[in-house]
Order: sequence, then C-alpha cells, then structure tokens
Amino acid sequence: MKLATAGKFAAMGILAVAMAGCSSWDNMNHRQKSAVTGAGLGGVAGAVVTGGGVLGTVGGAAIGGVIGDQVGKNR
Repeated sequence: MKLATAGKFAAMGILAVAMAGCSSWDNMNHRQKSAVTGAGLGGVAGAVVTGGGVLGTVGGAAIGGVIGDQVGKNR
C-alpha cells in the first residue's frame, strides 16, 4: 500500500472518529463541540497540506482540537 493511500485512510478514520463523537452532540457543551469541530477540520487541513501524510493529518487534528477548545472556552 502506498503512503498516500494510507494517509487517505487515516484521514477517513479520523473523520469517522470525529463523527462518532458527534453522535452524542446534544450532551456536549459548547467547548466540547468546538474541540470536535476543530479536530475534524484540522485533520482535513493537515491531510491537504501534507498531501495525505499521516503525520500531517494526525498533527492537524491535534492542533485543530486544541484551537477549537480554546475558541469554545470564550463563548
């Protein structure tokens, strides 16, 4: 399996986990919702920037989650 293909599968996996976290969306507070949204968007952005690289996807999701958490804290 090529690295690019593995990266795409990793990105889809991260999105699947993010969507599974959204299944309890109604029970989350605003800060938690912002963190999940940030992680999903960060994972996609990391995958795009690195051309589907696994490290970029995971790193983007982690950074996006932290940023989303901090943005959600202020609302």
